[in-house]
Amino acid sequence: MASPAALNLAEARLGVLGGSGLYAMEGLEDVQELTIDTPFGQPSDSLRLGRLGGMEVVFLARHGRHHTYLPSEVPYRANIWAMRSLGVRWILSPSAVGSLKEEIKPLDMVVPDQFIDRTHDRPKSFFGEGAVAHVALADPFCPSLSRLLADVADSLMPEGRTLHRGGTYLNMEGPAFSTRAESNLYRSWGCSVIGMTNHTEARLAREAEIAYATLAMATDYDCWYAEHDSVTVEMVIGNLRANAALATQIVRTTAERIAVQRPASPAHSALRDALMTPADQVPGATRRNLNLLTEPYWGSFEG
Repeated sequence: MASPAALNLAEARLGVLGGSGLYAMEGLEDVQELTIDTPFGQPSDSLRLGRLGGMEVVFLARHGRHHTYLPSEVPYRANIWAMRSLGVRWILSPSAVGSLKEEIKPLDMVVPDQFIDRTHDRPKSFFGEGAVAHVALADPFCPSLSRLLADVADSLMPEGRTLHRGGTYLNMEGPAFSTRAESNLYRSWGCSVIGMTNHTEARLAREAEIAYATLAMATDYDCWYAEHDSVTVEMVIGNLRANAALATQIVRTTAERIAVQRPASPAHSALRDALMTPADQVPGATRRNLNLLTEPYWGSFEG
């Protein structure tokens, strides 16, 4: 029997989570603005559904279109739940990061393949309240989606800018930037880039059986680099603007490829072996909140 995910990939949508500096998706056509209520609160903003590169795309500005959410305040669960409720099975996350390696220069881009999580003040799971699940997260980014994204980005990088394949994304809490001691510690761990949002999204996307990949856009060297000015908001914003047009082009071309390939991912069946609590032992309210994600395994909840 085909997996539940395999049955609907032909009609699945692509989600795009716009980070700092990317508050709208240029080129999105036939746009509908959707307000979605979720069991986990309101998303960061209305979700914009349209067509991009022949693909149905759902765009959401993770910080809100006017950048009103701190990284720790972003309603990550509501954002991912809303995406999944609209049939999203792939998410691209163009995100601003600081570079922790000299060879990753400002305005370079990275498609990372690993995370280290240093956050401590945000919910990271849909489960709890009587339901336990342990998804596999050894490879937190979808390999096939990341490879597709990297191939597209590599082909579009202008002269003098580089696409780096692989690397570790250090997810800090924020909102302040790192101290020099912290920055050097993360470098000693072998981390490539530092940001404030993506690990939380990737964990939740895995629980929601959505393939997830990041286009990490270096805006600066983190404060470890003595020959580089300490990171400032002005520096970050200037490089964000320089990255925005290229990021939009990369996302559009990747959407065109996804529309044709519809790549399957291990993420699309991540809950199959992850659900620990018998369905009949889960409280009704929790079953109801999780039904969108667990129905293929626990059956529909009618209560």
